Amino acid sequence: MSRLGKKAITIPAGTEVSVGSAEFSVKGKGGTLKRALHPAIELKVESGAVSVAPRGKTRLARALWGTYAAHVKNMIKGVNDPFVKKLQVEGIGYKAELAGKNLKFALGFSHPVLMAVPEGLSVAVEKNVISVSGADKEQVGQFAAEVRGLKKPEPYKGKGIRYDDEVIRRKQGKKAGATA
Repeated sequence: MSRLGKKAITIPAGTEVSVGSAEFSVKGKGGTLKRALHPAIELKVESGAVSVAPRGKTRLARALWGTYAAHVKNMIKGVNDPFVKKLQVEGIGYKAELAGKNLKFALGFSHPVLMAVPEGLSVAVEKNVISVSGADKEQVGQFAAEVRGLKKPEPYKGKGIRYDDEVIRRKQGKKAGATA
């Protein structure tokens, strides 16, 4: 039994949830999000709340029950106030800047690295801190992970791109030999 799936998800004022046969959508001040609905899951919108229930007693239906409840909850939250991920660019000569619809990085390579910002996301760069925000939690997290993957932080000097709240365990490195 899913603990998340049992609870009804309240719909805040100004948010509209509609359920079709194959997909459901959430519309709010932050935009519209749509997701395909699995046949093993049933969504009901009644009296300002969304309830999620499995259609059968199969293992798949029980597994997707809590997953879809979390998806609906995140979609409702995302259209009301956007999800934000912050990344820091650290290292001498490492920098990031916004060039139109692209992010331009100098990461110690022989060439600048360009990365296109996906539709539906907004990116801001301020003093080598990149803020990725958008209504879709999955899309925000995926794009932030792709940016971090360009130059992962290394443990010796801490150079690279890391999440704002990420802690890098530092290693000691080589020691100078004792000369006598």
